[in-house]
Amino acid sequence: MKYIVKTTKSVDQACADLEQAVVDNQFGHLCTHDLKATMESKGVDFPHECRILEVCNPHKAKAVLMEDMHINMALPCRISVWEQDGGTLIGTLEPTALLGMFGDTPTLNQVAEDVEQTIKTIIDQAK
Repeated sequence: MKYIVKTTKSVDQACADLEQAVVDNQFGHLCTHDLKATMESKGVDFPHECRILEVCNPHKAKAVLMEDMHINMALPCRISVWEQDGGTLIGTLEPTALLGMFGDTPTLNQVAEDVEQTIKTIIDQAK
């Protein structure tokens, strides 16, 4: 259900490389949430860097939404980059597992598999 890789890069460099890999793989980068900064702005001391990139391919999103509008709750795809135990990790929840919660149809299965492969490629390129 989770795909996580280690990298020797800093969180900043991994995020920059992810943004480029997203574009290289015909996805769009919608935004990045800086979890540490957000928590600190709310008065919560959070010691770890953690960024969450929201990414999407609008054609794939349309295909699954036309199948089941409830899937909007699982979109867009998220790729996280965080510090843990002195290293940097990049990970995502696998789209096949997420979309599998919404049903088992050929369209959903195919799109989930396609998106999952692309997201893994993006992560692997950025590591």
